[in-house]
Amino acid sequence: TALAEPIDIDALRKAYSKPPAEWPKPTLEPNVEHNEIGLLPEVTFPKSNPYSTKKMRLGEKLYFDPKLSRSGQIACASCHDQDLGWADGRTLSFGHDRQKGKRNAPAVENAAFWHTLFWDGRAESLEQQALMPIQDPVEMNFTLLELEARLNKQPDYQQAFLAVFGDPKVTSERIGKALATYQRTLVSRRSDFDAFLLAPNIKNERLQRAYNQRFSNEALLGLHLFRTKAGCMNCHAGPLFSDNQFHNIGLTYYKREYEDLGRYNVTGKAEDVGKFKTPSLRGVMNTGPWMHNGLFGDIRGILNIYNAGGVPIKKDPNDPLSPETSVLLKPLQLTENEMNALEAFLQSITA
Repeated sequence: TALAEPIDIDALRKAYSKPPAEWPKPTLEPNVEHNEIGLLPEVTFPKSNPYSTKKMRLGEKLYFDPKLSRSGQIACASCHDQDLGWADGRTLSFGHDRQKGKRNAPAVENAAFWHTLFWDGRAESLEQQALMPIQDPVEMNFTLLELEARLNKQPDYQQAFLAVFGDPKVTSERIGKALATYQRTLVSRRSDFDAFLLAPNIKNERLQRAYNQRFSNEALLGLHLFRTKAGCMNCHAGPLFSDNQFHNIGLTYYKREYEDLGRYNVTGKAEDVGKFKTPSLRGVMNTGPWMHNGLFGDIRGILNIYNAGGVPIKKDPNDPLSPETSVLLKPLQLTENEMNALEAFLQSITA
């Protein structure tokens, strides 16, 4: 490969110390809307399920309670553990009777900002999502009627539901609302990148310098590459570092071991075979192994896949369900130093 042009890191830091609206133009494919990466906004709670501290605390109690599973041994927190980046550190999670799930447990951190939930987007709200693992035979293997009957016999739950909903009756709808309220409060802490974004508005010079220095020169170069040559912002955009869309990067394993048709299982549309939701990159270094199947334990391996342009798969004209790799993926020709810089940037957006 040709030698990369020397980068003037001071000029780069100056350029990125300006408001994001004045940053260098990102490199985006045609038809991709520019949605700048940046600080997370305040969480908004839906009108149909407004926030209250009591409801959040009830949701927290439910989240950590294994009574939500048939066996009384599996809680939401079993697969979404605060100490493991709100994921579980496994390739695939264990569920009822130690059955293995089919997909890697996504982190619930920042779930408040998702438009759809699960790798295939089958839930449209956190209220809906919260009740699905309870009923999944491989996960918690319970029914909502049995769960209601179990919790209605618990005086502590009756008192808590009375305090939150004005009525002691435990219903699955109320369980979903409480769990969703708690999950909306699980927002990632400030990262080094966030500190760098906040620095220009800090009046105290010493503090401003400290915030600026948290963001290394290597991470700064990684930020620039992320937005330009590496093309990451085609999918990992906005404050969440996700476009909330579905893409096929070539890891469908169509008609092979590990086959997963992804979004197609929800929509039934042939063009959705092998598409999965773009995961958020906030906290990404805390949540390995990665990808929908958890088969990738090394972030450099994933960067190598993108550097190669994904796993190129062309549609088979004789098979209407054959998947096709997204046209957004192209070989990048990133150098070893550039790959290191991108990795440093991913570290910098992980709190």
